[in-house]
Amino acid sequence: MDRLKSIEVFVEVVEAGSFTKASDKFGITPAMVGKHIKHLEHHAGAPLLNRNTRRQTLTEIGDAYLLRCHKILNEYIALEQETSVIRDAPSGTLRVNAPITFGSLLLSPIICEFLDQYPNMDIDLDLTDKLIDATHDGYDLIFRIGELEDASYVAKKVAEYELVFCASPQYLNTFGIPSSIKELNKHRCLGFSYWKKQSKTLSALDTNAFDITRSRFRSNNGMALKMASLNHEGILLQPRLLIEEELKAGKLVEILSTHKPSPSPVHLLYKSRTDIPFKVRLFIEFVVKTLRYQ
Repeated sequence: MDRLKSIEVFVEVVEAGSFTKASDKFGITPAMVGKHIKHLEHHAGAPLLNRNTRRQTLTEIGDAYLLRCHKILNEYIALEQETSVIRDAPSGTLRVNAPITFGSLLLSPIICEFLDQYPNMDIDLDLTDKLIDATHDGYDLIFRIGELEDASYVAKKVAEYELVFCASPQYLNTFGIPSSIKELNKHRCLGFSYWKKQSKTLSALDTNAFDITRSRFRSNNGMALKMASLNHEGILLQPRLLIEEELKAGKLVEILSTHKPSPSPVHLLYKSRTDIPFKVRLFIEFVVKTLRYQ
């Protein structure tokens, strides 16, 4: 016998005051109502109702049992509503913008999980390290790394982004290991094109060793710079996310660990705090929940 159905019948008997009224509601016989009650009493190990020819009253155990039954039914209703929301989630496409390394290595797997959970939705992920106009470029959501200056959009911090210095063992054996930021000027450093001379990342380090005007190898792509470092071309300053596997394998060695830049915040930007489309809110909640456990 379905115990959840028995709980529903029991609650209705108490609220309606009779087996007959409960049987009418569920379209079953009064005798079947009695079987549902006996089913619960069997599992409870005690009578739940005092029965006579006129009415039924709760026993002491039945009174406590009724409170738990109400809680179970309320939780079940909430679960059905949540399932209905997921099932009826709006279809359509979300346009998302993110930096290349963060988007390809961390965000892309999260998007795959999201699409598995919400099969009626599509996501168009655009990756670029250029600073785009968050209010006019047509994206539903934008991930941005670093401190924010413009308050024309809503920003939610979702993660932190750690940069590390590293180089190949062969490079360090040949040219030595710098012991301070100032010694970087004596080394080959790989320049990231989006770090201009006035970059906050570089100015906070008090060095011009990574300025693109000084670097013999420079690129607008962190993966290209990582490959250059693996080929012993110089010292790399890139996200730990990008080089984590190479560090574990010993192909790259972290240096200057006490001098690395402070982690940068990763913010998720969207246009309105109050008028958020349901599909946008679903994605925001999913990303926040997922990154919280990374």
